[in-house]
Amino acid sequence: MDLRAAGMGLAFAVMWSSAFSAGRIISTAAPPLTALSIRFFIAGAIGVALARALGQSWRLTPAQWRATVVFGVCQNALYLGLYWVAFQTVEASLAAIIASTMPLLVALAGWLVLGERLAPLGVAGLLAGFAGVALIMGARVQGGADPFGVTLCVIGVLALAVATLTMRGVSSGGNFLMVVGLQMVVGAVVLLPFALALEEVAVDWSWRLGLAYLYTILVPGLAATLVWFLLVHRIGAVKAATFHFLNPFLGVAIAAALLGERLGPLDLVGVTVIAFGILAVQLSKQRTVARARP
Repeated sequence: MDLRAAGMGLAFAVMWSSAFSAGRIISTAAPPLTALSIRFFIAGAIGVALARALGQSWRLTPAQWRATVVFGVCQNALYLGLYWVAFQTVEASLAAIIASTMPLLVALAGWLVLGERLAPLGVAGLLAGFAGVALIMGARVQGGADPFGVTLCVIGVLALAVATLTMRGVSSGGNFLMVVGLQMVVGAVVLLPFALALEEVAVDWSWRLGLAYLYTILVPGLAATLVWFLLVHRIGAVKAATFHFLNPFLGVAIAAALLGERLGPLDLVGVTVIAFGILAVQLSKQRTVARARP
């Protein structure tokens, strides 16, 4: 892995982790599904316009179109839609911790469903990672965390895992920025009828809300997704996913710094266990891939 790829991975981890705090700021001041749908329309339009200006085509391959639709529905409409609703009652740090289990869920699905090999180190990482999540969630629910909001987060991260499993089809064939823009448009279209049917537009306007909204459009929305696609294309999905081990630490650290969320001793222990579990799984997968090469 070269320095450029390492920088891209670190940048992605910071941008991805910061989205939880920004999302909570927005969702507690505005109707979440409406705000998210508008965000996707704006970000998607910017992405498609920039892609066209760079000469990229929206004539994607059939595999890209299928994967783009699945990615737009699962990541944008389901994962982010459920998370932004949950942000109304669930702290950003807890939401980030639950979302950070995505690489563990992908590895588990690959092992149990797709028949991929997983070495003992990977199995130990899975057990450790899920144990860390159970430790934190148990402490948080006993401490008053909203069970319904936590359930939405769990369903959301399952949808994110499905979206991640489609990444190979999305990233093949180029047109990265066009794919990013189109999958956001898909998310916007899917969310819009639910926003119109379920929400009333009541916004607590503030400069904090405005900055958070602009940030989510440009940074976690466009920049992070594009960086992730390019990183996967550069070093492969297995190596790229290694950077997810940073997300538990970064997610809770950013939430504590920006929102003043308190972290207990069990949170710190659980985050550490999750991070090392994710790292063990990804290192195990890298070794398996390396051994399989002729």
